[in-house]
Amino acid sequence: MKNENYRLQFKRGIAVAVVCLILCTPSISLGWGAGGHMMVASIAFTRLKPNARAKVKTLLALPIDPTTQTNKTKDFVNAAHWADDIRDAPGFAQFAPLHFIDTAFSVDGTPLPPLPTPNIVTALEENLAILKNPASSQNAQAQALRFIIHFVGDIHQPLHCATRVDSTHPTGDQGGNGVLLKIGDKTVKLHSYWDGGINAFPKGGPGPGFAPPPLGTIGPAAAQAMVGNPATNPLLKLNDPTNFDAWAQESFALAKSTAYKGMQNGVTPTAAYNAKALKVARQRVAWGGYRLAALLNSIWP
Repeated sequence: MKNENYRLQFKRGIAVAVVCLILCTPSISLGWGAGGHMMVASIAFTRLKPNARAKVKTLLALPIDPTTQTNKTKDFVNAAHWADDIRDAPGFAQFAPLHFIDTAFSVDGTPLPPLPTPNIVTALEENLAILKNPASSQNAQAQALRFIIHFVGDIHQPLHCATRVDSTHPTGDQGGNGVLLKIGDKTVKLHSYWDGGINAFPKGGPGPGFAPPPLGTIGPAAAQAMVGNPATNPLLKLNDPTNFDAWAQESFALAKSTAYKGMQNGVTPTAAYNAKALKVARQRVAWGGYRLAALLNSIWP
């Protein structure tokens, strides 16, 4: 049984809603780059308890569809970018809108569009239900685990939880994808700038197609993200590891206060903006890692 196992367990009607979202959404955001997602997973893996660590290793070893991508990502850290690897794979297009929740805010009084559903919050809830259901097949659980590892990273990226509305963008700018910045001699989308950790996270290697950063670059970057962001911060609420809506609201607030602050087409981010943005990006990666571990430990205590 392949990825049908997962799809059959989605709530009735989600498939139709997703197709509508794909047709109506001009640009789909894809979360932290591979480097950021791998940093989140690296932090989480060191905090997994023995039972949870054994369970994820078993599930990630399963050769679920699409096997060409799955076979390259059997370890926990590389599995973090699997959900982006499969975005063009046949039969997986319906999962694209589940990487974000574009909560809209208006800067000029333009009416707000409705919150899209399904979204990353509903996707995390659905995948969690699959992992906790003893009747779920191993393949369904393996796919759900891979999505959870990735979506926990995505929901901590501020621009995956907000979209800025104005008269030019009445349906929103797709999490900053409609904002073009000037970075040196290049034009870069605001969303992509944050995906790469303000150009500071490990970058993919050379070669055709998708190439994630070398594993050796992830540990030091993850350690740097944890500096000044301890897991003892009470705001993390690690005893409540399934409050996905609260995580999204945190990211939404940071998108408005930091990510979008002063950013318009043609702007070059200042040194002050970069310093504040990088501090936020590293905090969100660290918090994502801590919360991912707490979530998986709660499923398999």
